[in-house]
Amino acid sequence: MPWGATVTTAIYASVLPFETRVAVREDDRLVELHVEREKERSIVGNLYKGRVSRVLPGMQAAFVDVGLERDAFLYVDDVGEALEEEDVDLQEVRAQTPIQDLLRPGQEILVQITRELGPSKGPRASSHITLPGRFLVFIPGSSHVGVSRRITDQKERERLRALLGELPKPGGVIVRTAGEGRSLADFEQDLAFLQATWEHIRQRWDTTAAPALLYSELDLLLRVARDVARDNVREFWVDDPGAFRRVVEFFQRVQPELVSTVKLYTRTTPMFFAFGLEEEISKALSPWVDLPSGGSLVIEQTEALVVIDVNTGRYAKGQDLEETVFHINLEAAKEIPRQLRLRNLGGIVVVDFIDMEDPEHRNALLEAFRKELARDRARTLLGPVGPFGLVQLTRKRTSASLWKTLTTPCPFCQGLGRIKSPETVALDIYRLVLDRAQELGARVFAVRAHPEVVKLLKGDLAPLLQTLEQGHGLRVELAPGSDPHPAHFELIPKA
Repeated sequence: MPWGATVTTAIYASVLPFETRVAVREDDRLVELHVEREKERSIVGNLYKGRVSRVLPGMQAAFVDVGLERDAFLYVDDVGEALEEEDVDLQEVRAQTPIQDLLRPGQEILVQITRELGPSKGPRASSHITLPGRFLVFIPGSSHVGVSRRITDQKERERLRALLGELPKPGGVIVRTAGEGRSLADFEQDLAFLQATWEHIRQRWDTTAAPALLYSELDLLLRVARDVARDNVREFWVDDPGAFRRVVEFFQRVQPELVSTVKLYTRTTPMFFAFGLEEEISKALSPWVDLPSGGSLVIEQTEALVVIDVNTGRYAKGQDLEETVFHINLEAAKEIPRQLRLRNLGGIVVVDFIDMEDPEHRNALLEAFRKELARDRARTLLGPVGPFGLVQLTRKRTSASLWKTLTTPCPFCQGLGRIKSPETVALDIYRLVLDRAQELGARVFAVRAHPEVVKLLKGDLAPLLQTLEQGHGLRVELAPGSDPHPAHFELIPKA
């Protein structure tokens, strides 16, 4: 049975002049949301003719100028990163040659972007090129032949390997998950297109000066059509006539049986509202997630890692504690992988499951968690359940999370999530008046602060002003300020 065949998928693509959003539902639950804006189009998968700008022997890495605002970062052993999506074991031996013997400043090199630009980092690149098609991944300059590990049926794997042996060379190939059950003719057509693409890239290399973009990966709409849409797609809704035609033409070329699933949305109500997607997207930006039986998840993202806390909530009342905890943990094990996909969370993820005493429960929890993670196209590595219920996993990250894509740091808290309380600000004012009086010799100060702070200094904390006046001979004239920030204030010496 093809991978994912028991799951029914619906895809919704909303296309505006400056933004494309694609939502994916599995069994009527939102599991993925992809957003691409015109000025922030993904560069993952792009091929560049670059020029080495620096070689760092101590890090065994190099920086490559590819014409972007920051140089790309290239590790010496950056092998086949684009293959990780397909979970394929590479058998090729990694080069052991030091990077200073491989690259030199000024040298031209072909690289492929494997991770987006970060706020303070350049993109990550690989010099091992892979071109993904509908059913195959083509690896120019390699002889590697493989089958996605998501295809688990041994007879099917053997059949596919036999078909791969009949494909024209040169170049290595990997059968993608979507290739399960496909014919030799399907593979030949896919490979012919990929080989022609590679030949075009080679021609551009010969005629283009570095640094330069040689090949752009498909835009979001067609990437989803290629990578997400499989035989289990029930419907593929598109709300723009031009985009609708592009998807139809794409499927006509690569998989005609999916053309009938593509539907043009024409109602006046925005499509994401009509299908209830906007509400689900809003929930995906909240750190709190409710579980069916009353428990909950709290998801916190930091620069270093993602922490997910599992709470029992109201479910625990009046029931056997161990069974209650086990049940809530199982619900969390099913929901967390969905949230990782939906929020596009990557890197290190630490899950604080509720601690359980029964080792059989721990093993069952881990197995359930592993089963749900298998639905994810991104590669995940799962560790064991720790003694305190902690489970660590890693999820391949190639682009920004949904949270970073759709939000910006709060101008009040600067992304910290907390600001100083009115009491703290009032006490800061008190101390600063004393300091400035000593420094400037002023005896009268005008203070402009948030109305809540002014109210506090005239009410519960009025003794602070009395102390300044009676104990130090200082007078403070309070008034509400124009700055809406609750923690900002002005202190103006008057005399």
